[in-house]
Amino acid sequence: MTLDKSFLWGGATAANQTEGGVLEGGRKLSNIDVLPCGEDRKKVALGELEMLDWQDGYYYPAKEAIDMYHRYMEDIQLFAEMGFKVYRMS
Repeated sequence: MTLDKSFLWGGATAANQTEGGVLEGGRKLSNIDVLPCGEDRKKVALGELEMLDWQDGYYYPAKEAIDMYHRYMEDIQLFAEMGFKVYRMS
């Protein structure tokens, strides 16, 4: 099977996958920034455990994620190398 030349091959990311740059450029903490990995993740997500800032002993994956904030030009170049014609970012 071959794709028509008009087919737009691309990809998408969600903010919590790409973040980085927390507290830079006027950015403040968001709820995803303080959502830790581990057994307390669900409790924080459901509001059963209040976590309004980073706490010692937890890992916060969205704090840096893949750090697209600082590496967006490299990331866009990688998309082009993969043959992406479109990109959706949320």
